[in-house]
Parts: sequence; structure tokens; C-alpha cells
Amino acid sequence: MSFSILTYNIHKGFNSGNRQFVLHRIREMLRELDVDVALLQEVQGEHQLHSQRIRHWPDTSQFEFLADQVWPHYAYGKNAIADGRHHGNAVLSKFPFQQWGNINLSPWRFASRSLLHGSVTLCNGIRLHLVCLHLGLLGVERRSQLRRLNQHLNQVMNEHDAVIIGGDFNDWTGRQVRRLLDPALQLQEAHRCHNADFARTFPAQWPLLQVDRLYFRGLELVDCRSLDNLNWRGLSDHLPLLARFELPEASCVSLQA
Repeated sequence: MSFSILTYNIHKGFNSGNRQFVLHRIREMLRELDVDVALLQEVQGEHQLHSQRIRHWPDTSQFEFLADQVWPHYAYGKNAIADGRHHGNAVLSKFPFQQWGNINLSPWRFASRSLLHGSVTLCNGIRLHLVCLHLGLLGVERRSQLRRLNQHLNQVMNEHDAVIIGGDFNDWTGRQVRRLLDPALQLQEAHRCHNADFARTFPAQWPLLQVDRLYFRGLELVDCRSLDNLNWRGLSDHLPLLARFELPEASCVSLQA
């Protein structure tokens, strides 16, 4: 069994300069990829003012609009709430969720951040944890959030569970995550494993900064790449990161037996 997964900060459906509403084009591009799981950040759950003023604003939430008829299972976690609007993280999945929940990671009320965590069971009975997150801009904020991530995963994961953690880590150099992510979790970053470095995904038009990541454990990495072409550069201010995985050979042997 192999499957594909993408992490993408969609910038609330606007292009990098906030001049154009491009959510419909984002949906077309995601459907062309036809990934099994999409981990999305900055997804607008509701915006009453935009819904009245912006042409072609969807009648449903952005995550429902993107998921429609392709990803039957989805979860959404608010991490920024104001009068008449909120946005957050979303997971779109072709696999049904066993369970999911949203965990507040923010030490401050004015800069809310959260961790959206769902678990699915793959065809061979392996439990796969899917974690979508968007860490803070400040180093002191990220330190607290990474410690909370370590604590949460150590509490909920069993020894043989697989996990994929994707999102906007806002850690431009990668040093903070390498220093603070618990080594006992045995996580590897997909793009770094496959290409010897983190992916440059921000800003999309001239990608220089390494902020978007896909960490994994308990799976075999097939490939990983950033989708760096003109079609994607004209959409969000981030580029997507796409990876493909296979189940470990021992799991396949066990399934056949």
C-alpha cells in the first residue's frame, strides 16, 4: 500500500499579495494532485464580511468547499477567532477518522495557535496519526508549542504507531525544531531525507525560507518534493510540500500472512 500526503498553507484562499481570491484555482490544483491526505493551514472557516463582498466566495466553509466529493472525511480546528470570522488548520482525508481533536498551543490570547490531530486506520490495521499544525512567529512561542507537541505525542502514541506531522513550522533555519523535538519520537523530515535539506517554500514567488515540513515515523518514504512551478507560485504565499509513503515491508508481510 502506498499513499500520498501534502502540507500546504493556503493563505485563506488569497494570493501572496492578497490582491486576488484564488481559492477556486487552489481547489482545481489540489484535485489534479488527488492526494490521499491534505494537511492545510490558514483555512478560513467563516468570514462574514468577505462572504458579502468577495465574488465567488463559497457558500460553505473553505475546508468543506475544498473537500467536496473528493475527500469524504475532514476535520477543522479553529486557531484564530475574531468577530464574525475564524480560521485554522484542516485535514482532508480519503481514510475515515477513528477520532480527532484540536489542542490549543498558544500561550497568548492575541496569537492563537493549535494542533489538529486525527488518527486513521490503514488497510493492514496500522494506526496512523495525522497532525496538522501552524507554529508561532516568535521563538519563545515556538519553544512552548514544540514542548507541548512532544508531550501530546508521547501521551497518545503507542510504540508501533505511525505518524505524519505536517505544517508551517515558522522555523526558518530548522535549528529550533532539531533542538527541541523529542528524539525518542524517532521522527524524520521527509524532504530532508530525500533531498538532503529542508524545502524552500516561502515566499512562494521567490522561495528562500524553509518553513514548511513533513515529519514522519513508522513508514517508508518513497519521495518528497516542493511543488515549485509557476502554477503554484501564483496562488498562496507558500508552496505545497508533497510526499509519498509506503507501509513498511514487515507490515505487508504480516498482512499477507
